[in-house]
Amino acid sequence: MVLAIVIGTMGGAVASALGVPLPWMLGPFLACAASSITGLRLTGLPKGREIGQVVVGLAIGMRMTTAALATTLTLLPAMFAGTLFVVVMTMLAALLLMPLARVDARTAFFATAAAGMADMATVAQQRGGDPDVVSLMHAIRVASVVAVVPVMVIAFGEPGVLVESASQASHSLAALGLALGLALATALLIRPLPFPNPWLVGPIFLGAAMSGSGLLTVAIPELLIILAQWLIGISLGCRFKRTLMFRLPRVVLAALIVSAYMIGASAVAAWIMAALSGLPYVTSFLALAPAAVTEMVITAKVMNLDAEVVAAFHVMRIAVIASTILLTFSLFERIERRLRSALC
Repeated sequence: MVLAIVIGTMGGAVASALGVPLPWMLGPFLACAASSITGLRLTGLPKGREIGQVVVGLAIGMRMTTAALATTLTLLPAMFAGTLFVVVMTMLAALLLMPLARVDARTAFFATAAAGMADMATVAQQRGGDPDVVSLMHAIRVASVVAVVPVMVIAFGEPGVLVESASQASHSLAALGLALGLALATALLIRPLPFPNPWLVGPIFLGAAMSGSGLLTVAIPELLIILAQWLIGISLGCRFKRTLMFRLPRVVLAALIVSAYMIGASAVAAWIMAALSGLPYVTSFLALAPAAVTEMVITAKVMNLDAEVVAAFHVMRIAVIASTILLTFSLFERIERRLRSALC
């Protein structure tokens, strides 16, 4: 754990000095991932990623004024359409992964489903798939999105014009401590419930309720956001294990190809959604990016974009996919069998 902290901090400092986008997330992530792959045994801080998500969720929730909530509700049709796109895109990704990685349909489907890595690995094992392949594919997909999409967006995208309403927000440390405590309590409270990503979603709901009602609006210090990114980056980097990467080299290569396809397909679909919904292209791209909801929300916040809209799209996608995954799997199996029969 101490080694992970040292390497993550050095990675963040180097990335910051080099001007890398989101240096305190990408720097620790890339440094810890590279170190893990070389064979170092790294462990992230206990609940580090979850604590980082609580901070980010509260910061986004505090931006959700009544007007922002009303705007988000008008985008419900676009959210459903975006979720349908992700489902179709991941099904095609599964069909692509099967020959590339030489895995069965069950493993390929759960390895590419845009849902939680741990959940998909467990369901895949229950259905006769390979949980190691599923875990590795999800780790590489998330890593690819985190490493590529923020860089693309910040390097080539147009920053938004949204600014924090700092003048109306409290800068009291006591108010900040109270808000963070309530956010953590909310996450713990809804954790047993079937909510997608409770560590992020719970604080978003709490922050929106407090800010939208005028009860309490707290300014989240930039240093705290950087600390959250640092925790998340280290946690993501420590997921990579040398033994698994070298045991399944064909899966690693296939996962990189499939991840590139997902990112490219999302980039193209974002143009269509931006034209139909009126959303900025960059916001649409972050909203459709396959996975990494917390990291996409952080990117949107850094770019002064509609981070709450990006969060809403991802929450909708996670909720729908998680609740219908077995039905979608049955549909995929029928499609795959028909395609196999047609080719034979």
